[in-house]
Amino acid sequence: MEIGKYICETKKTIRAAAKIWGISKSTCHKDLVDRLPAVDIELSKQVREILAYHKAQRHILGGKATAEKWKKTKENKIIV
Repeated sequence: MEIGKYICETKKTIRAAAKIWGISKSTCHKDLVDRLPAVDIELSKQVREILAYHKAQRHILGGKATAEKWKKTKENKIIV
């Protein structure tokens, strides 16, 4: 339940939350998606909205990261 509150307050990803709590991403996801609704349905709804937003944004962020990686690689080849 604390992980759910943390994600609602900070809007962090499952990966970031799992790292802070020292658990695996799989365990964190299972806690938030399967176990949290049985404990606190309202908090669960808020967490699901945040997770859905992260899922909708991941292809955009991945594309930006890849573009930046190739840009740096290209710059390094020119300098060398």
